[in-house]
Amino acid sequence: MIPTFRFAPSPNGDLHLGHAYSALLNGDRARASGGRLLIRIEDIDPTRCRPEFEAAILDDLAWLGLDWEKPVRRQSEHFDAYTAALDRLQAMDLVYPSFMSRAEIKAATAAPDWPRDPDGAPLYPALDRDLDPGEAARRVAGGAPFAWRLKMDAAIGRAGPLEFTELGSGPDGETGTILADPSRWGDVVLARKETPTSYHLSVVVDDADQGVTHVVRGADLFHATGVHRLLQTLLGLPAPVYRHHGLILDPAGRKLSKSEGSTGLSALRAAGATPADIRRMVGLPEAGVP
Repeated sequence: MIPTFRFAPSPNGDLHLGHAYSALLNGDRARASGGRLLIRIEDIDPTRCRPEFEAAILDDLAWLGLDWEKPVRRQSEHFDAYTAALDRLQAMDLVYPSFMSRAEIKAATAAPDWPRDPDGAPLYPALDRDLDPGEAARRVAGGAPFAWRLKMDAAIGRAGPLEFTELGSGPDGETGTILADPSRWGDVVLARKETPTSYHLSVVVDDADQGVTHVVRGADLFHATGVHRLLQTLLGLPAPVYRHHGLILDPAGRKLSKSEGSTGLSALRAAGATPADIRRMVGLPEAGVP
């Protein structure tokens, strides 16, 4: 099997140094292994994703010296595949429509000891998980806002114990064979009324459809791998091996972020930076140097 790597940015802003690091790592490992490099555009959010950002991303990646297989995969062109996966989970009675508003969720999870997911968000209270099916269907048909959520406990019971292979290291140095724990995320969102997929659902479908064998991504997604292994198992999809890398941080020790206005590659290019400069800034050797 040919080693297959992918870099999957969202076209909702400029790439920054953290993106460059991840993209270059994928490119370096694909080249060193004689494998394939794929670019996937994760554009499931039409309110934030724009064609001009996609064009800028591809231009930045080419400027960095990356060479990937064409054409790129755009998630917005594969909603049917995600819907089919959701339908399979529905047929297993592992999803339900959730109707609680943000205000209702906030009120229900206000207790200081309410459990939280690895990102720090309160777990969904699931007060509507056991809603009468007829009532749930009436609300959906009536146009009520809702999200399709995974019945986490039932899903774990069906899938059984889960593991993944970690070639890098997690936030606490985890490496090797890792016991996956998707329960830490509660009843995760798999799709919404207005968007027929979520990050968790689309990423496992995409990786399987594209034949991805190695997922190289930031350590901030280490714990999400538990959810991905669960969905892969339920849907009968192959499991890649994973390598979670450290994050590029700003001077205050925070993760770089588009929303925080972290300096983009385009600005660094305009200031005269070269691709070799970017590699040095993120701590990578020169291209072609082991």
